[in-house]
Amino acid sequence: MTAIRRLATAITTALILCGTAQAHAGPSSNSIAGTWMNPHNTVAVHTGACGEKLCGWVVWASAEAQSDARDGGTARLVGTALLENYKPDGAGGWSGTVFVPDRGQRFYSEIEPVDANAMKLKGCILHGLICRSQVWRRIPETPRG
Repeated sequence: MTAIRRLATAITTALILCGTAQAHAGPSSNSIAGTWMNPHNTVAVHTGACGEKLCGWVVWASAEAQSDARDGGTARLVGTALLENYKPDGAGGWSGTVFVPDRGQRFYSEIEPVDANAMKLKGCILHGLICRSQVWRRIPETPRG
């Protein structure tokens, strides 16, 4: 193999590796991207990239969840961002802000992948002193109705 061919091969390999590393670093390729159902089966959220961060928007909500959100001051639940500005935490999880529509409040939050079809969503108050978590499950499609 000539020196030029070896150099071209090395550059191509480096570019492929850099592209792979960037693809794995971005939220859109993370295992958290997708559509998720809360444990009460009342809200479905689609997660994906929002700039350099990860966000999640309500794509379906039960009548009860919509009513609770209205009572909390959120007029239209479907389309609302529940997961806001999550950044990788370096340990495989994400940290950001979760919006709780029925309370009309935002809280510090962490997301931790459990497996390919489950993620643990944690919301905290008092700088993480008191936290509550739920395990959300991945769903193949948005519910109807």
